[in-house]
Amino acid sequence: MVRAGRSTYSSVAITLHWVIGLLIIANIALVLAGGPMTWHKSIGITVLVLSLLRWAWRLGHRPPPLPASVRSWEKGLAHALHWTFYLLIVLIPLSGWAMSSGSPKVRPLQWFGLFDIPFLPVERGGALYAASHEFHEIMGLAMIGLIALHIAGALKHQLIDGDATMHRILPIVSPPKG
Repeated sequence: MVRAGRSTYSSVAITLHWVIGLLIIANIALVLAGGPMTWHKSIGITVLVLSLLRWAWRLGHRPPPLPASVRSWEKGLAHALHWTFYLLIVLIPLSGWAMSSGSPKVRPLQWFGLFDIPFLPVERGGALYAASHEFHEIMGLAMIGLIALHIAGALKHQLIDGDATMHRILPIVSPPKG
């Protein structure tokens, strides 16, 4: 549901977008820096929960329309990118959970040390463990590329095209006058 004439996402969608995005970037940075895997797993579970909330919110709240100046191929690319994000922000954390659940090294899976998260029914060291490990790594790398493409597209629309695309998700950025 979009209010008539609405040019921005709802405050819930905006908050979820930025919180999930920042958590994903922090989690990637954490892994690249060799940070603690307990934090990586906790952040991943947080991303999973918030992403499921984002999915639920999106089902009942359509995004505002793209500016009329956005070309049809750009609209197609934007839709493909967003739906790929929607899949990956759930599948990557799920694969990490499956990987932790099936790891030959049995370690508790905890959320920031506050409580245990139950393991998924994955055989220790089995085929699903191996597949989830491979998927998690490859899709994590794909996520880095998608984030770069997403940011580049947003900056292109703001700095080169001068349209209101960024204003939709970051209302503090003024839409162009005209």
